[in-house]
Amino acid sequence: QVQLEESGGGLVQTGGSLRLSCAAFGRTASSDAVGWFRQAPGKEREFVAAIYWSTGGTRYADSAEGRFTISRDNAENTMYLQMNSLKPEDTAVYYCAAKRGVGLLTTQGTYEYWGQGTQVTVSS
Repeated sequence: QVQLEESGGGLVQTGGSLRLSCAAFGRTASSDAVGWFRQAPGKEREFVAAIYWSTGGTRYADSAEGRFTISRDNAENTMYLQMNSLKPEDTAVYYCAAKRGVGLLTTQGTYEYWGQGTQVTVSS
């Protein structure tokens, strides 16, 4: 079992930055990759970015490419999402998730463990 705890959300103006953190607890060795998903009001949850613990290989959604950077600190079992040039359309609850195996990083159904989410609000 892996427990995930997000932090770092908040209110920021358009063009601002935020850094989200996701701390993993428990049997972290049972997960191979961690990712960020987000859900805006009235919309389905969507993939944002993901990273492999071992190789640091990453995958980004088109909406995040060039603005967001995902990274991890294996020693601290913590994953980060640096978000720059934020837009109002980035407003959502951001969820951290962990999965086993390789591939299908953008498919939320393959993630077994989820955090409670952290709210990000970008004002115009």
